[in-house]
Amino acid sequence: MIDDPLRGPGGDPARILVTNDDGIHAPGLKSLETIARALSPDVWVVAPEGEQSGASHSLTLADPLRLREMGERRFAVRGTPTDCVVMAVKRVLDRPPDLVLSGVNRGQNLADDVTYSGTIAAAMEGVALGIPSMALSQTYGISGGREVRFETAEWHGAGLVRDLFAARLGPGVLININFPDCAPDEVAGTEITRQGKRDQNLLLVDERVDARGNAYYWLGFRRESSNPAAGTDLRAVYENRISVTPLHMNLTQLEAMEALRRTVAAEDTI
Repeated sequence: MIDDPLRGPGGDPARILVTNDDGIHAPGLKSLETIARALSPDVWVVAPEGEQSGASHSLTLADPLRLREMGERRFAVRGTPTDCVVMAVKRVLDRPPDLVLSGVNRGQNLADDVTYSGTIAAAMEGVALGIPSMALSQTYGISGGREVRFETAEWHGAGLVRDLFAARLGPGVLININFPDCAPDEVAGTEITRQGKRDQNLLLVDERVDARGNAYYWLGFRRESSNPAAGTDLRAVYENRISVTPLHMNLTQLEAMEALRRTVAAEDTI
């Protein structure tokens, strides 16, 4: 029994939808379930059947979606993270969730990662459907090790989600949370951050050759520390702080709009 469950708008325990992009069997999904179940007894899991990292905000349109029940309130979808949220809200649940949690991703979703990430995309789809949504990721590799410290996300996640849920940020805003690569008791606090900028020179195209002599390629990033600006998500996790970044679905660049209006107006006078 949860002494003080998260409450939905009607006062009942909040219904929480849990999803990810690493797949239904991913250890990070188990960590996110632990976080969600510390907040509410009404937790539903709808996640991809296999890994969908880098799927971004893609929908499956050219193939049918397959939905498989894996247990009580637990379903796998042969599709993208976005597909999972759509299927959960439109087909699986008898009413929409009060909160969508996506993750805990194996690895950071910082800076430019947010445009590639299936973890972020699931939260985007939740927001697009009018549901408060958060993406959670566990940074690793920054300190040089290969261990993914999901216990850090588990230790700090429930309290942080509770506080952020109470903020009621309004339509179109999703929250991107990145836990630092350190032990739970080494976390140096939480920082509200802006999206940083990654050095794209760290992007790798690794060429290999198969048994028939044909080339194939792996895409990835070198895990090297940079010197990001203060106030960014990158700087926060480098300094062992939890990064919390509000992201918006509206990608319009307002300053560019004004510059374009002036340009078009000037051409019209010629």
